[in-house]
Amino acid sequence: MNLIEQAKRKVSGSNFLLMVTIVMFAIMYLAGILIYSRQGFGNMQTFMNMLIDNAGLIIVASGMTVVIITGGIDISVGSMVGLSCMMLAYMMEIKGMKASTAVGIVLLFGIVFGTVQGWLISYLKIQPFIVTLAGMFFARGLTAMISVDQIAILSNQNFLDMANKNIYLPFGAIVNKRGIKLFPFIHPSVVIALITLAVIWYVLKYTKFGRSVFAIGGSEQSAMLMGLNVRKVKMSAYVLNGFLSALGGFVFCLNTTSGFVEQARGFEMEAIASTVIGGTLLTGGVGTVVGSFFGVLIKAIIETYIRSNGTLSSWWNKIVLSLLLCFFIVLQSVFAALRRRRG
Repeated sequence: MNLIEQAKRKVSGSNFLLMVTIVMFAIMYLAGILIYSRQGFGNMQTFMNMLIDNAGLIIVASGMTVVIITGGIDISVGSMVGLSCMMLAYMMEIKGMKASTAVGIVLLFGIVFGTVQGWLISYLKIQPFIVTLAGMFFARGLTAMISVDQIAILSNQNFLDMANKNIYLPFGAIVNKRGIKLFPFIHPSVVIALITLAVIWYVLKYTKFGRSVFAIGGSEQSAMLMGLNVRKVKMSAYVLNGFLSALGGFVFCLNTTSGFVEQARGFEMEAIASTVIGGTLLTGGVGTVVGSFFGVLIKAIIETYIRSNGTLSSWWNKIVLSLLLCFFIVLQSVFAALRRRRG
């Protein structure tokens, strides 16, 4: 009986939403292997391609998770990703800067951008949606001010070498029709994304800052009574998110190797959707970057379905993602109601 009671507590706890996400991912992935086996859906490289294509989103969704756990939101991250790509392309291709210098400037700008937004939200008590809406317009407008034309990164060899470098894995190889053994590979962008994910997971789970983020998201008033500096923690969350948005922009640029004013439009909605699908409550206090990671993978599986089918419009990705988002929001509402009743 004790084991059964413990299992019930685990299932009914805050990890219930995460379990639903992981189960959904497993079902969708297995269905893809069965339906699109001829298209190579089950190949290890297909899964690695999901990570490569969505490495930037994994980083941005990690930052979004921290912000939403505090009870806030940030809809400027998509514009920040687009601005980061444009800044990198302009500095390296037009101004001839070194890749390391350009990346450093972009990351510093992300920290400053997050600091300004965090200060307005934390110390001036302005609604996060309003502040980040202004930030979204500002970043997108600044992108257009730099250039309204696409800037392709063609001359910075160090950046291109990093973007195109294949890191081969010692497992999951397939043999092609010529009898050649092909090992799956990832790009450095995936390594950066996974390291970032691991760091944010550790920070949220094992540090004072992480515990404070959850406490503030659960109840700001209770957090203040506990002696937590609510304003400082909330501001730190937005500073971290600004840095991760810029880092996600850099990783996104490794995939596109260009800057364009319309780049990453709607990226913020994909980050929010991945976070919510991953089990992070929009009301704050509950969430994990592991869930957000699986949320990104679910979005990647939908995209792979569409490519494997070959006849479906790419807009089906948005439609299915919006339906899943609605489903998880309803699920969150039911979950929150059960928590209040139990409390």
